[in-house]
Amino acid sequence: MSEASKVRCLIQQCVNARLQVVLADPEKNIQPEFVQIGRGAVFFVCFLKEATETDLDKLAKTVLSVRLSQIDQSKPTSVLDLPGDILIIPQACIGGKMKGKMFQYHCNIDKQLGFDYYSKFVDLCKKYASEHPVWSSNANVKVLSGTYGIRQVYSTETNGPNLHLVEF
Repeated sequence: MSEASKVRCLIQQCVNARLQVVLADPEKNIQPEFVQIGRGAVFFVCFLKEATETDLDKLAKTVLSVRLSQIDQSKPTSVLDLPGDILIIPQACIGGKMKGKMFQYHCNIDKQLGFDYYSKFVDLCKKYASEHPVWSSNANVKVLSGTYGIRQVYSTETNGPNLHLVEF
């Protein structure tokens, strides 16, 4: 991975995925909450210290238009042309760098700025998806997102353990 990276996003094609977005807190009588998507893509996103707001737009356009999604043996298409669901998960771990036998996260963006960028990235993905003619004409597709700053339980079913890294 490049030293000059500003953003990293792992893309995983899925048949379905489920993510916990609210942690249980029995003392406050809070039950866990989950979001779930069907066929589509999961974006695991991390912003590094050098990231700027301009990078958010570039990343959203890139991950939404990359041709990775397939049905059976068909030609790869974008998640928007599929059309498929989208789940966006904040993932600080992919910003880590191994030092010895441990990972360090000194290159990750400040937590508050990371939250702001994550929120804007999610909004941009929703905006571009809603403007796409194929995706927006299907009422059954959705863009969902995880909760920034908490440990989330994630499960997925895929039609192949394919992960693709977008980094710039």
